[in-house]
Amino acid sequence: MDDIKRKETAASMLKEMEAIAARMRELIVTMPPHDLLGYIYAQYMMNAMADQSATEEKREEDGPDDLINENQFLLEYVHAVLASDAAPPEMAFDEAQCTELFELGRKLRELAMFFAMATSADTKDGVFGPDTADIEFRAKSTWVMLRGNRYQVLEEEFYRYVLAPHNDVLIEVYGVGAADIAEGFQAMANSTRSGYADAIMEMSKQFEEAQAFAAAQDKPLEGVIEAWAAANAEQSQAAVQAINDMFRGGIANVSCHTKLPPKLLADLAYCRGEETEFFAAGDFAGTPYRTLPARKKPLIQVGSDYYAIDPCFTRDAGYRALLYNLLQRKQEYKKTFENRQKAMSEAAFADILADQLPGATVFQEVYYKDPASKQWSENDTLILIDDILFLVEAKAGAAATIASPALDFGRHAQSVQDLVLKAYKQCERFFSYLNSADEVPLYRLIDGKYEECGRVRRSDYRVMVPIGLTVESFSPFSAYCKVLPQVEPLLGKHAFVSLSIDDLFVLKRFLPTPGSFAHYMEVRQAVAGMRQAHLFDEFDHLGAYLKKNRFDQEIADQLKDGKANMLIWDGMCDIVDRSFEGEDWENRPFPTQDFPEEVLKLLEVLDATRARGWLSVESHIRDLGEEGRKNLAKILSDLRQTLNQNPARYFTLSGDGKPLFVWLQHHDYQIDWTKVNDKASAAALAVKASNVIGVVAEVSPNGTYHRAQSFVVRIPAVRTEENAYIYEDAARMAQPTRAVNLNQPKNVMPLGNTKKPGRNDPCPCGSGAKYKKCHGR
Repeated sequence: MDDIKRKETAASMLKEMEAIAARMRELIVTMPPHDLLGYIYAQYMMNAMADQSATEEKREEDGPDDLINENQFLLEYVHAVLASDAAPPEMAFDEAQCTELFELGRKLRELAMFFAMATSADTKDGVFGPDTADIEFRAKSTWVMLRGNRYQVLEEEFYRYVLAPHNDVLIEVYGVGAADIAEGFQAMANSTRSGYADAIMEMSKQFEEAQAFAAAQDKPLEGVIEAWAAANAEQSQAAVQAINDMFRGGIANVSCHTKLPPKLLADLAYCRGEETEFFAAGDFAGTPYRTLPARKKPLIQVGSDYYAIDPCFTRDAGYRALLYNLLQRKQEYKKTFENRQKAMSEAAFADILADQLPGATVFQEVYYKDPASKQWSENDTLILIDDILFLVEAKAGAAATIASPALDFGRHAQSVQDLVLKAYKQCERFFSYLNSADEVPLYRLIDGKYEECGRVRRSDYRVMVPIGLTVESFSPFSAYCKVLPQVEPLLGKHAFVSLSIDDLFVLKRFLPTPGSFAHYMEVRQAVAGMRQAHLFDEFDHLGAYLKKNRFDQEIADQLKDGKANMLIWDGMCDIVDRSFEGEDWENRPFPTQDFPEEVLKLLEVLDATRARGWLSVESHIRDLGEEGRKNLAKILSDLRQTLNQNPARYFTLSGDGKPLFVWLQHHDYQIDWTKVNDKASAAALAVKASNVIGVVAEVSPNGTYHRAQSFVVRIPAVRTEENAYIYEDAARMAQPTRAVNLNQPKNVMPLGNTKKPGRNDPCPCGSGAKYKKCHGR
């Protein structure tokens, strides 16, 4: 009975949505588009300014963000009506009709959300297993509600990168290259983002100049305004443009605010009345569950100019429409286009994140013989850096279908299948191959022959991250792909992560070092393996990491009682969002996790040295919470200042069952590696650890860190006559008064004043290599 009622309710809501949409169409088509746009944008900007000036409490109480989204929703409907209807012979602006239009838009949006709830609740099972109903609701609500979940200031960077492979053909077809087109898309975004404020400033400037002109003439302003305009034609035209921007939707006029050629703009735009599907008879006519025209072509031609009425679909729809029309105009380019897209997407991860992957070994188009099928298989990009392995499977096509989830949820699900599962399966095959032997060969295909190009041992890698990479943002499915029944952690422990090129441009700014990026990916992967934990997109994950560090552990704690079958963390991205606000965003530092200066010095010197195992040490240190970081800083500082009296000191951090042994060595003295290893072994026995990470840092007492490297701590399994002294030392360390832990470091006795070896002397660590090529690097 409940199912029947829900269906009846859904049918009633659908009928009401169609009626509201028809009335909105009537109102929009009868008003002059410039006046209507000016009115809506004025409301839009006032709400945006109110949002910026409101306190956090006021934002929560009034929800100005929601008002902004409502205005955005209405702008999409203006675009839809202008695209669907030719201009009538008579039009007149009516503020009362505008008020009705706002109210209708608000009601339509609310009804669409209720419809999403009512029609998703009946879904019992599907491609997402028992979570299909929830995912279907989120797909439908996102389709209606999500607007502008991009950082507009990064438009140029995105377009410049993804269009670069097609630069020559873009110049041939449109007369402008990738850089100019990228600049044009950024200008579109800037015009909407700051155009209103720019227009106000321009008006103020011209008003002041006109006043000065009047004062010089010793006449009232009204009496000289025509003379001023005649004498200052350029300034007068700027004032007219500012008035248009402020009151007649001029900030959306991309013909005025970009240098993009009309031919290109025409390919991105509807002519009046060109769209025939949105309001066509049938279910969902004119409702937001049809495909809004702005999702297909982001611009509209009004008169002789082109307008980006909806500022938020410009990114996704613009990219797709541009490439589609490029191929329509030059169909013989299709095969080359596909090859270039493939090469760009496969190189993107290592290319964009070059600073985060210094010295990494990067294999592209890696081949191997699958042990199961005995067939040759291929993977896109394998990246090896220190003890971390990234396997990236890139998908160069559009990330999301423009088919409505209400009309065809199956097509949405299929896009997930195509983009996520194909990448996942390719990663799964490679991980199984890695697991098939202690060491496996890799091949390249050269002139039809497979030639070995490297070998990989799974045991060398502490962290292995399989990644599916799309060109465009794939939110929210990118974060929800883990609920697909087929997506299990590879080899039982390596969770699959879905990212987009969009995401990479943001991640590289907030995680500028190899250590910070690697640690984030470890935490991100841990959350990717938690089916019950949901964050909307990558920026929510990034925000949670910046605020809480090991937020995966906090989520695990919240889920461990077994009472919740789903945990949603919402709004964590605010710390990221705010970083791209304001005109000076590029000059402000991006938020980072806090580390005491002494700990930062150690992290920096680990990064500078980059000896094997450095990311493991960084990960261990970055795992520490606020109190642990402060304690580590104090111990480092206290012991470092005594190095003039004791050229070497050591201590052990033994929190959370993952001990870290730290040896501080005066930079002017040789490291006694025998003592380092013996003390580390004793410390491991003292804290009863099965695994200890060791790090040696060469430091000057004044606080300069010169070098740091990890080393393997060998823990004796059985006491013998030869190692008895280590066990005796461990027993002394384990005494309560000599506890080796986070708060009570144990220091060694002063070492002899042995000078460091020369650069060409044998390295004292016993490797047989010269000091300059071993620990003297």
